Amino acid sequence: LQKHRSGSLLLAATETTMSSNTGAMLQPEEENDNDVRREDQDNINKFGKLNSRLHELRSSRDALKKTMEGVDDASTELMMSSGDNVMIMMGDCFFEASEEDATELCEQQVEEYQEKIDNIEAEIGEIQSEQGELKKALYGRFGKSIQLEE
Repeated sequence: LQKHRSGSLLLAATETTMSSNTGAMLQPEEENDNDVRREDQDNINKFGKLNSRLHELRSSRDALKKTMEGVDDASTELMMSSGDNVMIMMGDCFFEASEEDATELCEQQVEEYQEKIDNIEAEIGEIQSEQGELKKALYGRFGKSIQLEE
């Protein structure tokens, strides 16, 4: 840790002495003696926040995909049914609907889930792009003395 002139403690990225690939100590010529500026600390913090958001988005995307697959499977089962009325569960309640209405509802839900997944994928791409820029700046300043992987 390094003390900032305002008296608050800052994470010193230069204190990381483990190589990201091997887990071995850095060679003296690989160590970086650059001081951590406020701008660097802000970039490190921003990278961490983006990384947390990235993990949240991936988790949400995976949950939505699983739910969408369940609805899609239900739609497939409806297509194979005999054309009778079916029971649809909405929340904690069931109601009776024709096979055609139930199939239409399933298809509509699949489209809604796919749109949400596409939006999440777009945000994931934006975050990864921004992280790439931060990595370039921070690795350029600190070299192997900092590890910015997930």
